[in-house]
Amino acid sequence: MPHTHHAWLLCVSLCCYGTSTVADVQNFTAEDLVDVKRISEPVMAPDGRSVAFTVRETDRAANRGRTDIWLLDLVTRGAMPRRLTSHAENDSSPVWSPDSRTLYFLSERSGSSQVWQLPLAGGEVQQVTRYPIDVNNFILSPDGSKLALSMDVFPDCADLACTADRLKAQTDSKAKGRVYDRLFIRHWGTWDSGTQSHLYIAPLIDGLASDPPIAVSGALDADVPSKPFGDSSEYTFTRDSKKIVFNARIKGKSEAWSTNFDLYETSTDGTGTPNNLTADNLAWDAQPIFSPDGRWMAWRAMARPGFESDRFVIMLRNTKTGERRALTQDWDRSVDKITFAPDGKSIYAVADHYGQHPLWSVDLKSGKPTMLTGPGHVEDFSIAKDQIVLAVSSLKSPVQLYRLARAGEAQPLADMNAEMLAARRFGIPEQFTFAGANDETVYGYVMKPSGYVQGKKYPVAFIIHGGPQSSFSNAWSYRWNPQTYAGAGYASIFIDFHGSTGYGQAFTDSISGDWGGKPVEDLQKGLAAALEKFPWLDADRVCALGASYGGYMIDWIAGNWSEPFKCLVSHDGIFDNRSMAYTTEELWFDEWEHGGPQYEVPEHFEQFNPVNHVKDWRVPMLLIHGQLDYRVPYTQGIAAFTALQRRGIQSRLLIFSDENHWVLKPANSLQWHHEVERWLEEWLGQR
Repeated sequence: MPHTHHAWLLCVSLCCYGTSTVADVQNFTAEDLVDVKRISEPVMAPDGRSVAFTVRETDRAANRGRTDIWLLDLVTRGAMPRRLTSHAENDSSPVWSPDSRTLYFLSERSGSSQVWQLPLAGGEVQQVTRYPIDVNNFILSPDGSKLALSMDVFPDCADLACTADRLKAQTDSKAKGRVYDRLFIRHWGTWDSGTQSHLYIAPLIDGLASDPPIAVSGALDADVPSKPFGDSSEYTFTRDSKKIVFNARIKGKSEAWSTNFDLYETSTDGTGTPNNLTADNLAWDAQPIFSPDGRWMAWRAMARPGFESDRFVIMLRNTKTGERRALTQDWDRSVDKITFAPDGKSIYAVADHYGQHPLWSVDLKSGKPTMLTGPGHVEDFSIAKDQIVLAVSSLKSPVQLYRLARAGEAQPLADMNAEMLAARRFGIPEQFTFAGANDETVYGYVMKPSGYVQGKKYPVAFIIHGGPQSSFSNAWSYRWNPQTYAGAGYASIFIDFHGSTGYGQAFTDSISGDWGGKPVEDLQKGLAAALEKFPWLDADRVCALGASYGGYMIDWIAGNWSEPFKCLVSHDGIFDNRSMAYTTEELWFDEWEHGGPQYEVPEHFEQFNPVNHVKDWRVPMLLIHGQLDYRVPYTQGIAAFTALQRRGIQSRLLIFSDENHWVLKPANSLQWHHEVERWLEEWLGQR
């Protein structure tokens, strides 16, 4: 095996919880999953003395999550996290001033999302921006003199007030029709309102942002940052704070089938027009960053246009000469978030790797990657001085904070859930391998039920991940979490079939055009291997569950591999590839996966089309869908339910009118889990 694992993260994530008496310990439940505090956005102060982070707590009564900013002293031994904000509205996105004395953050406390600041030496929070529309995200310039921020505006409006007035007029109008001349008309869970996300510069004067701000991306027909999930990592200041670089995709008429993001550079004073730095690359360029001395700009780049799951390599550009090179071309991993080391001699990055998601250090001269962390999923990280703060989760633990010194020693910092989790009983995960399609090594996990008793056999939840180019890795999930099944008395199996990430780009590529081929073979062989290797799995009581591509796979195996399963659960599954091709929004995905538009290669869309095999369906199926799901429109779920009902097959449909591709609201999440567990109990039961 061409890799090694350090043990510290696994030990910390499995062993750090306190002890409780046996009588106090209970199985982990869906209610616990909803109530767990969620740590995110760790940001170290530039002086390295403290770290700010966001904590989301669930308000079940209000059916929402609430976020606040917390602070942890990294110098004082035994220091405990302290809450910095406690407003009823959300506070998030902490950003430090260069002198480490002030913390900027986004807050909705004024009735809209605006930038606020909090002096750490004492004093009240102060509102920094007072714009008539929401600030979506922001960063602070290296010299602390200005903000870069994004807001959704109508491109033809001359000022922000125009956008605010037009949005109000839309809300107040009795006529609710929308007119469109190009795609996207809707995206993920939102209809296009006609606004674009534009980037602005706001000089700070006596702590307040200038009004009006300076528009710097409005000359482009583009969202900056991208929608719907773009954030402040998509733009950055140059080290002298005089320019800003951002990634953007020109909309035109081709946005729905294009992955051509480029990097643009422009002056922060609003003069000139954005200059395209990567026009020669017709694929994806993203997340520009600058070395501390300003000599290098780095970013992540793909090579193949139209493919959203191509390998991201780290690119380097000399800011003086313009010379560029691919730093990680010879490293067969796709890189996520990147940050320069304080000395500028290396770049820190995270990347999927054999079912884990560790932090790496990449040497700037040689491009050699060195893995710094072991088992677990590094969700985020922040660097200052000679230390790194990590936000890490695993199959056994939600996100916790750790400090990693350069010597490689890790120290747990903040566990916001220690008391609750110490009183919970967890399932134990174990990674295994087997020979899959093409006799290639495939990885998977099994998880024992909570309170496992040796010699007893347990019913199995066979969980299939979505993507499909993703990984069901050693990470904590707030939707498909095997611990909720373990707590309900079920074992789990999940396979990283061909197409999964973290095993080399060829392995990831292998699913395109073969949705019902090698992945099914891997799932079949993986289930058989697990049943043989782990005798506590009950081969006679197995239910398959999946969402998105995983839901597609449920619909596919229903007509092609139904024999081992007593029940099926399809969440947001694709039932008919042909109708999906014309009702989904991100057309680049379908067209890459099936080798072109449906009208050009209809046979590709029919080759592995679940609708063509309904006559062979026989296994009871639970279908779940969100009406606001525009990735896989909810009519796909209704169509599958109709097919089941017409065939006389036991079936149930759960529709959420207020959810998109994911189930996000606490009450809906609990209903989702209870319905799934009810379905498993109905068909698998408990012995």
